[in-house]
Amino acid sequence: MEKDIIIEGLKLHYSDSGNAAGKPIVIMHGWGCNLHTVESIARILEPGMRVLNVDLPGHGASDEPSSIWGVEDYTHLIEKFISELGLKDVTLLGHSFGGRIGILLSSRNQDIHKLVLVDAAGIKPKRPLSYYLKVYSYKTLKHLLPLLFGQKTGGKLLDKYRGKAGSADYRNSSPVMRGIMSKCVNEDLKGVMPDIKAPTLLIWGSKDTATPLSDAKTMERLIPDAGLVNFEGAGHYSFLDKPGGFRAVMQEFFKNELNNK
Repeated sequence: MEKDIIIEGLKLHYSDSGNAAGKPIVIMHGWGCNLHTVESIARILEPGMRVLNVDLPGHGASDEPSSIWGVEDYTHLIEKFISELGLKDVTLLGHSFGGRIGILLSSRNQDIHKLVLVDAAGIKPKRPLSYYLKVYSYKTLKHLLPLLFGQKTGGKLLDKYRGKAGSADYRNSSPVMRGIMSKCVNEDLKGVMPDIKAPTLLIWGSKDTATPLSDAKTMERLIPDAGLVNFEGAGHYSFLDKPGGFRAVMQEFFKNELNNK
């Protein structure tokens, strides 16, 4: 069942499914996606767990933040969501961007039951020379174009350049979400990973180019109780690329929760 909840003036949309008496799990999708993207994961867990599948702010049917949020703001909202629903012994599952929230929330809440990170973000990417050339070109144009063409025309030209230079996710985002994406991508969460006490499952695609397998190996090293499953040939959406293997791994990790249905 899909529902809405108002938290600190912001509408958060989510689905609430599965076994109402089971242990709760909060599923958080990746950037540019929504709760429907990860529905196949929810279905694996619904026989024994209460599954809360969230549209993160600025995605799906949830409200867009009114200011430039960082990972802390998203994490605070999910903490409030858990509190408002009275959830205990919560498991967190985050894909891609949702993994950032799972990492930060688990690092400071020792009562998290389990953590699953699927092709998760959280490590600041190493930038090639071409990235820095784009950044410095943009900064130069930001000052130069308004002087040459005026504020209005210069601003339009700058937006056009920024849209062409950015990723597809960046180009398809609103100005606020572009700012949020830029801020969050540059946040490195390696420093909080050793504070995660929950048993942690890392599931990755070997061909993931958005969050490479090297990120998963770093997380496995830094998170005390972490294990990595690597699906050969899968990409950034390993749960869609290897659905049978993904289901088997999830059922094994959650065998106690699913057997207590």
